[in-house]
Amino acid sequence: MTDTTDTASEREPEEAGHADRPASRRFNWRTPVAVLLIVVGCIFAPLSVVAVWTANQVSDTDRFVANVAPLIHEPAIQHALTDKITTEITSRLRVQGLADQASAFLTQQGLSRAGALLKSAAGPLASGVDGYVRTEVAKVVASPQVARLWTQLTRTAHGELVKALSGRGGSAVNVRNGQVVLDLGPLIDAVKSHLAARGFTLVSKIPEINPTVALFSAKYLVKAQSGYRLLNDLKIVLPILTVLLLGLGVWVARHHTRALIGAGLGLAASMLVLGAGLAIFRSVYLSSVPPKTLPPDAAAVLYDDLVRFIKDGLRVLLVVGLIIAIAAFFSGPSAAAVSTRRAFSSVLGGVRGGGERAGLQTGAVGRWVYTYRRALRVAAVVIAALVFVFWSQPTWQIAVVIAIVLLLVLGLIELIGRPPAEPEAAEPEAAEPEAAGQDGGG
Repeated sequence: MTDTTDTASEREPEEAGHADRPASRRFNWRTPVAVLLIVVGCIFAPLSVVAVWTANQVSDTDRFVANVAPLIHEPAIQHALTDKITTEITSRLRVQGLADQASAFLTQQGLSRAGALLKSAAGPLASGVDGYVRTEVAKVVASPQVARLWTQLTRTAHGELVKALSGRGGSAVNVRNGQVVLDLGPLIDAVKSHLAARGFTLVSKIPEINPTVALFSAKYLVKAQSGYRLLNDLKIVLPILTVLLLGLGVWVARHHTRALIGAGLGLAASMLVLGAGLAIFRSVYLSSVPPKTLPPDAAAVLYDDLVRFIKDGLRVLLVVGLIIAIAAFFSGPSAAAVSTRRAFSSVLGGVRGGGERAGLQTGAVGRWVYTYRRALRVAAVVIAALVFVFWSQPTWQIAVVIAIVLLLVLGLIELIGRPPAEPEAAEPEAAEPEAAGQDGGG
């Protein structure tokens, strides 16, 4: 018997070892499939941000106006418009040319001294007129009247911009000399009316002027048209597909916690890549606009304002990805996560014990919370996710606040939940004397 038992005991580990070898060599499809799904989801995430921006900013007139209208208050844009409008007006006034003609006429009439005096004063006179016009134009450009006019012009131009992106052309947004330009005729009319009202009636003789401001190179319009049509078709599909791919990748993975950490970090990393792409395209855009057409500082302000909401979106998803990764890590089986949860439970247990000693009892509510604690946790997470998704314009600050509130709610669930009291061990012992008495009576 002993030999048989020993032989069996020695054989069991050996057989177990043989049984483990095929399992360790067996190919597991879950890991590579989960990695592929999460990577593709992270690739789609930046495209989703750009697609949503295209839908909300380019296709939505109100959002577009809210984005572009504040540009008129930027000093760089005001200076660029002032320079452009002043040049357009003074170049058509031709003050120095008129003074030279008058000087030549006076000389021909025998008034050579007066002609020479007028010729010498032609330069300062032209400079003075230019300075006066520039000062008045700067006042008009910075006035509330032009701010309202700029908003109206932006709203009108939005429809033309959508036509340009969709390839249908337009009147306010056109292509001239290889540049996509915005006509500023209404602003010129406002300046001319202001100068005429101030007594500078010479501007009324200037014919209609339609100066332009370059937005970007026309060769990028073709790319923008293709991207606009593609992203406009995928603006709903891409975000849904991104969430599904990331969720499916986490569900397929063998270790859900690790996969969730990877998905969160991957989402955050993809937003960093999008930010780097915006920075690279910024330099490409600035180099495509000639300084004579639009000053570099004004072009930079224009680009930064146009992509402002893309940057807001990527910051939000960057913070959300980090929050998901951190939450998944501390809910996982690692030693650091387990120690943190134990410390957290110990603190909550101390607080709960102190409250009970002070007479604060949760009673039936505490027992109910403890019984349904898992359902309450899931409900809290779902509600937090829905609040974030349906927030009209979420920011990274909103994401952080929602995460903090969720953490407090989960802490309250743990704090309020109280397991039912266990039956006291003294009850069976109390029955022993009674049983002994019965035995004695027998």
